[in-house]
Amino acid sequence: MTTVRQRRVGKGTEAAEDQPSEETNVKPDGKILPDHPGGKLWSILSITLGGIVAICLGLLTSVYVATLHENDLWFSNIKEVEREISFRTECGLYYSYYKQMIQAASIQQGLHGLVYDNKTESVRTINILERMNVYQEVFLSILYRILPIQQYLEPVYFYIYTLFGLQAVYVIALYVTSWLLSGTWLSGLLAACWYITNRVDTTRVEFTIPLRENWALPFFAVQIAAITYLLRTHLQPAQERLTLMAVFIATFLFSLTWQFNQFMMLIQALALFILDCLDMLPTAKVTWLYIIQISGLLLVCVLQFFNSMILGSLLISFNVSVLIARTIQKNLKKGGLLDRLGKLILHVLLVLCLTLLINKFIKKILNLESDEHIFKFLKAKFGFGATRMKYLWTSHMCVFASFGLCSTEVWKLILKCLHLYTSQRTQVIKYSIPIITLLYISFKFWPGIMDELSELREFYDPDTVELMNWIKSNTPNTAVFAGSMQLLAGVKLCTGRTLTNHPHYEDKNLRERTKQIYQIYAKRSPGDVHGILRSFGTDYVILEDSICYERRHSRGCRLRDLLDVANGHIMDGLGENEPDLKPSLYPRFCEEIKKNLPSYTMHFTRVFQNKTFHVYKLAKHK
Repeated sequence: MTTVRQRRVGKGTEAAEDQPSEETNVKPDGKILPDHPGGKLWSILSITLGGIVAICLGLLTSVYVATLHENDLWFSNIKEVEREISFRTECGLYYSYYKQMIQAASIQQGLHGLVYDNKTESVRTINILERMNVYQEVFLSILYRILPIQQYLEPVYFYIYTLFGLQAVYVIALYVTSWLLSGTWLSGLLAACWYITNRVDTTRVEFTIPLRENWALPFFAVQIAAITYLLRTHLQPAQERLTLMAVFIATFLFSLTWQFNQFMMLIQALALFILDCLDMLPTAKVTWLYIIQISGLLLVCVLQFFNSMILGSLLISFNVSVLIARTIQKNLKKGGLLDRLGKLILHVLLVLCLTLLINKFIKKILNLESDEHIFKFLKAKFGFGATRMKYLWTSHMCVFASFGLCSTEVWKLILKCLHLYTSQRTQVIKYSIPIITLLYISFKFWPGIMDELSELREFYDPDTVELMNWIKSNTPNTAVFAGSMQLLAGVKLCTGRTLTNHPHYEDKNLRERTKQIYQIYAKRSPGDVHGILRSFGTDYVILEDSICYERRHSRGCRLRDLLDVANGHIMDGLGENEPDLKPSLYPRFCEEIKKNLPSYTMHFTRVFQNKTFHVYKLAKHK
């Protein structure tokens, strides 16, 4: 077949060298190749090899984190109660619903127990499927029940292996994204290697397995990879429709598995909005992405029994506002420079005003206040010096760093600035620098990874194990327990007892309840504490020395200090206090109750204690 060759002329043709000839083909990764059999064969081989490397790296990552988890806890050798205790804080709460579904007499009864739950919050019946993102536990438990694997695989292993398997999806998605951006799978290899070697900053799945982020971030990475492909040129209509479907599925799964999804996607929507306003993205594709975000969230809202937090999210208000504003301003990108600039400023102001008005209206109608604390949380996390959000951003930094090292455009710009540009030199640097970087990574990190994999430890928490065993053996199944949020999640998982509060505090009433329960660590009278606890149906209260005598944090940041300030009391220890704080009339409850004074024993009877925990039974009198 005849092709058109670029003419070799002077300096004025330098820009023309980057333009493809009219009769050329486009690789799936966007690289232009001549239309001849050798080019097609090389493209197929490159894609095949790159795909194999991606899958191998994903599986390697899964095995790596699974091995670290096993080596750290000796998970295969410890008792069931120890395995469950290893799911700390809210991890234990989430896993308890998986366990509850597995142990239910039928799938229908298990679902009924979640929809009409009266054990997670005492004296209240709540809908777990509405309040929490636990559909993944529901789906996994149903899958475990219907698959013929019960004789070969314990429920806990089916659960943790699924999470470790999602790490493979995560790494492959990052690999593909970097490949799509740079045009070479070598960039994906570098991104995956950086993800693995920076594991401490990219994932914590090996020690906080059931956390929502470990379910959601792999789907978020898949969504970003699909959007990266969608925004490329030369897509056929069928390819575009399939990619939009992939974006929708990934967006839906990401939204379903994490309560913070709306805030992450709001940042994404803002980025799309800015790029669209600057005419750097095709408007039609951006509009589809807005619609996909809205429809994905609304579908999750339906599955979560019309969760009001979703309806009142800024993401829905913003996306709806953009679509309305675009309908009003149809000729936004037409006209002269000043005309377009004026339209753009008006468009931005219109979108912001509409967003605030719509969001305020929805929250007013729904009387929504439960999500106000999340904005304070995000403000703190996005502040200068903040890191527990690093797990979201660091992995994507690996992608962009690898893309920068493997990008033809980046090296071309650098070489042109240095007056050293030739196409051959650009290609040599594009491939040699990443290969050198990979060799350096292997040399620097491989010994450390091997040492890490060879280090063997064992789970050891005899005090908590003793507490859980005592509760199961010495308290009624209907007993209600009060204590710290973190500990009570383990109590529910290990013993199935009813709780007064728990770590999933996206509900305003639960936050107020927790504040009241925590008066056990404040300076309150025994009568006041007893009355508060009994108002929530408490039968037993668990006191922890690690909270009562906390020394990990500085003065003013300890839980007891926060309670003192909230109650208007002077904090313990040396240091300044606010002038409006007064001395308390009573000593600290968690310390004074251990003296067995009559004013305390008339309300509380100690029934269990070890080096860490003290359990008291509450008197039933009014």
